[in-house]
Amino acid sequence: MFKKKLSFIVIGCFLFSLLLVGAGASPVKAVELTYSTFFPAPHIQAVLAVEWAKEVEKRTNAAVKVTVFPGGTLTPANQCYDGVVKGISDIGMSVLSYTPGRFPLMEVIDMPLGYKNGAQATRLINAFYKKFQPKELDDTKVMFLMDHGPGLVNTKKPANKLEDLKGMKIRCTGTSSKVVTHLGATPVAMPQTEAYDALQKGVVDGVMSPIETAKGWKFAEVVKYHTMNYGSAYSLGFFVVMNKQKWNALPKDLQAAMEKLNQEWIEKSARAWDQSDKEGIDHTKSKGNQIITLSKQEEERWAKLVSPILNEYVTAMKGKGLPGEEALKFCQEWLKSNQ
Repeated sequence: MFKKKLSFIVIGCFLFSLLLVGAGASPVKAVELTYSTFFPAPHIQAVLAVEWAKEVEKRTNAAVKVTVFPGGTLTPANQCYDGVVKGISDIGMSVLSYTPGRFPLMEVIDMPLGYKNGAQATRLINAFYKKFQPKELDDTKVMFLMDHGPGLVNTKKPANKLEDLKGMKIRCTGTSSKVVTHLGATPVAMPQTEAYDALQKGVVDGVMSPIETAKGWKFAEVVKYHTMNYGSAYSLGFFVVMNKQKWNALPKDLQAAMEKLNQEWIEKSARAWDQSDKEGIDHTKSKGNQIITLSKQEEERWAKLVSPILNEYVTAMKGKGLPGEEALKFCQEWLKSNQ
């Protein structure tokens, strides 16, 4: 009799548990992720990060939810990558060269290769990563990469020719500091987030940056001239990476949805850089600032002065046992074929 009652109790408990599951009493909890970026909230790339987060939630049917922390509030720009590795943030967006020496092979992307626009540079960095798969990024899951538009000279006094740069203190970072040095100015390394105050207070006389910063970082308020030195223009590689353990813990279907979105965001980011450059030009002109176009002869002078940086890269990579020559050749040929 006792065994019979016990059987009824066990069966009853089992049926009750099925009823609870069927009624949705124990729903699967969403995976909640944090996303750190140094861009201020109004900047187009921070806006796109929020849009990406919303799209992740939509495409995973709310199984993954991402909260974006702009303005370096979660991790500073130069600590963002390590922050992802250590799990301080689950996802991070920042600049590769903000941690000098950490990504040696990827430095080729930052070289003064004569970039024409941000879309071109963004497509190149993703094509480069796909071909070379640098091990230096293996401690995270690379979501996608991007590059800003041509890095140009933005100054408080006009820079119509090389001689005008002599004695100027120019804010820069990573590879752009080499560009500044080779052009004859004085490099001053500092994060982008400190550049506005440095310009305002006269700590520096100019910045090396894409012209989108005239609006996106309000530089049009503290510089007056923008020199379109495209022949010696560099770009900076950006990463969007995810903590590897968090990525590996996601079910395959959620990973697939996010991978598809990442591929779409390469193009979206590429177009956004060019649009923001256009808006930067319009904005700085509205402030009465001047766009300086170099003569062909003067542009060739600038390009010739920075060309040794490319050879320096190849030599440095050879010393590290990395295929620097192959990497540089790939980039140069890709740019020629993708004007």
